Amino acid sequence: MGSKPLVYFLCTGNSCRSQMADGFLKAIGGEQYEVLSAGLEAHGLNPRAVQVMKEAGVDISGHTSNVIDPEILNRAAYVITLCGHADEHCPVISNPNVIKRHWGFGDPARATGTEDEVMAQFRSVRDDIRLRVEAFVQTGK
Repeated sequence: MGSKPLVYFLCTGNSCRSQMADGFLKAIGGEQYEVLSAGLEAHGLNPRAVQVMKEAGVDISGHTSNVIDPEILNRAAYVITLCGHADEHCPVISNPNVIKRHWGFGDPARATGTEDEVMAQFRSVRDDIRLRVEAFVQTGK
């Protein structure tokens, strides 16, 4: 496990976007990377995120919502924030070798409208995250 570079996905609540990125990278690049996710706070796993990931063939129902662990943060090869709030409030990373990236995505949990409109927002963000993760696996960026 320690031989694969660790990718640590961070979001505000570790309930939607970071969980989707975590699920996709494990599914697409799990051979290449160790993958963990966390939030500034733990808001619990969003059931709509679980549902749209299942539609995409990735089961994240066993994931837990975790708070950022400074030890993991400093042993990560990549720290990737998925929302502006987490990017701005990310704890200080003391390891100078950590590569920090920001991939900004809108928060589908804030979507409003009918259930169909809200789910469409979740699917849109999911699909954008999948494309970003696929590019990361191919290029390391």
